[in-house]
Amino acid sequence: MVVEKAHTVLIIEDDPVIRNILQLNLSERDYTVLTAEDGLEGVRTAKEHDPGIILMDIRLPNITGWEATRRLKVEPTTAHIPIIALTAQSTSKDLHRCFDAGCDAFMTKPIQFAQLFTKIEMLLERSLDKPPELS
Repeated sequence: MVVEKAHTVLIIEDDPVIRNILQLNLSERDYTVLTAEDGLEGVRTAKEHDPGIILMDIRLPNITGWEATRRLKVEPTTAHIPIIALTAQSTSKDLHRCFDAGCDAFMTKPIQFAQLFTKIEMLLERSLDKPPELS
């Protein structure tokens, strides 16, 4: 019998400790995990692997998480991927910037994993329910 893996999650996070904690927690829930250490690598990885969802740190080297999100949301092959912004900042300005860039959800660090898993499951379910876009 083949065991079907849950959706693939791309973690775009430059802090190796946070990246590893996220990866461990997601792997324990049977998610397939891809990682990227900066915004440019994250955009490339998303285009190559078409993950089910992206966890996007906002303060990244090379290009910010805001810019990486914008690039992914204007690209037809990646625009459908839900993105959860991860940041230590939690002002209303940050929340507005998150949604202006195209993020689908917002979480502050330190990450509360019960809330994160709820958001991931909700966004994955919503993305599966969307009808395919007509060209």
